Formats: sequence, structure tokens, C-alpha cells
Amino acid sequence: MIDGDAIYAVWLREVKVYLRERERVISSFVSPILWLLVFGSGLGASVSLQGVSYQTFIYPGVLVMSLLFTSIFYGIYIIWDRKLDFLKEVLVAPVSRTSIFVGKMLGGCTDVMMQSLILLILGLFIGIPITPLVFVYSLLILLLTSFAMVSLGLVIGSNLKNQEAFNLVINFLIWPLFFFSGALFPVSNLPSWLSALTYIDPVTYGVDALRGAILGAQSQAFPVYVDLSVLIIFSLVMMWLGTISFGNMQQSK
Repeated sequence: MIDGDAIYAVWLREVKVYLRERERVISSFVSPILWLLVFGSGLGASVSLQGVSYQTFIYPGVLVMSLLFTSIFYGIYIIWDRKLDFLKEVLVAPVSRTSIFVGKMLGGCTDVMMQSLILLILGLFIGIPITPLVFVYSLLILLLTSFAMVSLGLVIGSNLKNQEAFNLVINFLIWPLFFFSGALFPVSNLPSWLSALTYIDPVTYGVDALRGAILGAQSQAFPVYVDLSVLIIFSLVMMWLGTISFGNMQQSK
């Protein structure tokens, strides 16, 4: 059964840990800001795509990149909690593993959304066309994407025993998810082998939906219902796998 009090307690702990780690909060903004201000402005000075500057074009992709990295790396906290015996104490508590997973997932999503909120506000200062409606719609897309990515990170973290193994798996996963998502280039008119990789990458649909929300439907490669359907299905699958993974975790790990 789902225990609301347990979910709240785990969520609150995760948020407090995030806010106390100032270095983690600050570092989470360094990479996306560098991509936007250095890479986007440098290349964007001579390149435009779909009628907008390159910096504007990659802005939705950089938002999703920031979300992707933060969300999946959030799974490493499962390994740290295991080493600190905090996880053992939580697992022996008289609450369902599903409640623990949901609390962890919501805590990670809250961390990610605080970061995304600030980056969306930053977009206003670099000329990104963000209206109040676009702002709210973008947050909803980012929230849906975070459900999937945070769950994926928790699935990986709950099935690994040490940080070295986690980093190895992440390096083979996170960069392909990002580079094949169309965050840095249009996904139309690609070679067939690259199109196939792009279409099976779930992050593609998050980037495409967010780009459509910010830059307009003409910038989307897929209909909005396709983007949202893929994100919803992928989120549900990852959350289902997350509950199974937490249910199978051993206290002695």
C-alpha cells in the first residue's frame, strides 16, 4: 500500500539534502549556462536553424540536457545511502517499498524542477520567446520528462552496489541519450541510421515537445500527441521498473 506520510518524509529529506549541498546546486547550472552562452553564442553568431538563432534553437535541448544529467545522476544517492546505512534503516521501516520509491522519485523531481525553473527564467534574459502560457506548458513537459529520467536513475542506482559501476553505466547511457535526442540539431533529413537511433531515444520526444512549446509547432518533428504519448508511456514503464527494483533490493547491500 501507498503510505502518504512515508512518501512525504522521504521527499522532504531529499529536498533538504539538495538545498544544503550548495556546491551541488551551483554546479548544476554551470554546464547549461556554458552551453548557452559560449557554445550557443559562439556558433550561433554564424548559424541559424528553422528561422531562429542557434542559441535559441538549442535552448530547449539544453534544458532537457540539464534535466537528464541531474535526474540520472540522482540515482547515485541510492548507493551513498546504502553506504551510510540510511537506506537499510528505511528498508526495514514498516512501510512499503513502493512508498519509498515514490518519495525518492518525487524528491528527485523536485530538485530537477527547481533547477529547470531557474533556467527557464534565465531564458527571458537571453531573448528566448517565453510567454506566461509557454512558461507553464514548458514546466509541465519538463515535469513529465523528469518523472521518467529520475525513475531511470533510481532503477540504475538500486541495481548497482558501488559508485564505480554506476559511473561506468552512466557514461555508456547518458551521452547517447543526449546526443541522439536532437538537442543540438534538427531530427529531420538525417541519414537513415541516425534517424533510427533518434526515434528510439525517448529523450528525443521530450526535446521535441519542449521545442514546440517554446518555438512553435512548426519546429516540431513529431505531432505533440506523439511526443506526450511516448513520454507518458516511458514514464510509466520506468516508474513500474523502479517499484520492482526497490522491492527486490536487499537490506544487506
